[in-house]
Amino acid sequence: MEFKEFTAAQVRIARPTDKFEEIINFYQYGLGLKQIQQFKGHRGYEGVIFGLPDVDYHLEFTRHIDGSPCPAPTKDNLLVFYITSKNEINKVSERLRKMGYTEVKPENGYWKEQGITIEDPDGWRIVLMNRSYVQ
Repeated sequence: MEFKEFTAAQVRIARPTDKFEEIINFYQYGLGLKQIQQFKGHRGYEGVIFGLPDVDYHLEFTRHIDGSPCPAPTKDNLLVFYITSKNEINKVSERLRKMGYTEVKPENGYWKEQGITIEDPDGWRIVLMNRSYVQ
């Protein structure tokens, strides 16, 4: 089978939550992501979309009027943010700590070597990784 690339204009990771306000606080005020859009009334859904400056990758969190349970996956399903400034990582992790979100032990020790792992309000894990990602 021949490999064929495709071109995507944008990538968005979306997931439901029953802790909508807590998720907004965690990702916007704790982590410091920019809120791009918030919406209501989409077939019973409301949502919020976060992004990074000048990047076409977005995170979307939604909830439905009938409920939006989203149990956390394994402890090794991660959303990794590569941050080259250790000072920036310390500021973000301290802000999250003050909000009640402390560092947790990663399933894979690799993430502990240069990163800090923290669970969001739904128990999904993020890693603040102190390095750039260059192939």
